[in-house]
Amino acid sequence: MEAAGAGGLKDHVRSNWSNAVLVCRKCSKKLDGGFGPNGDERLAKALRRRLKLKKGRKAAAGIVEVNCLGICPKGAVTVVNGADSREWLLVRPGADLDDLARDLDLASPAD
Repeated sequence: MEAAGAGGLKDHVRSNWSNAVLVCRKCSKKLDGGFGPNGDERLAKALRRRLKLKKGRKAAAGIVEVNCLGICPKGAVTVVNGADSREWLLVRPGADLDDLARDLDLASPAD
């Protein structure tokens, strides 16, 4: 398989992600934080920090804020596990991030 398409441009890029998690940006903005040790972080950032994940495609898993997912729960953030996209989670502020990581099949830092 060739790595470059017409004109020398790549037609694919690899990542180290074992899983991709989509977090609704609109829900996160409405809550204005509510996660992390002090309760002042958005869910994506708090989860990334708790799991010691870097940003970008070189991270072990991808936690990506996306535009509105269309659920718009009151007082929660909509989260989709890319590997199990039939079940969407509604995550309330102060949720246990270790439990959430398990629900999303993400490795915790102790693993």
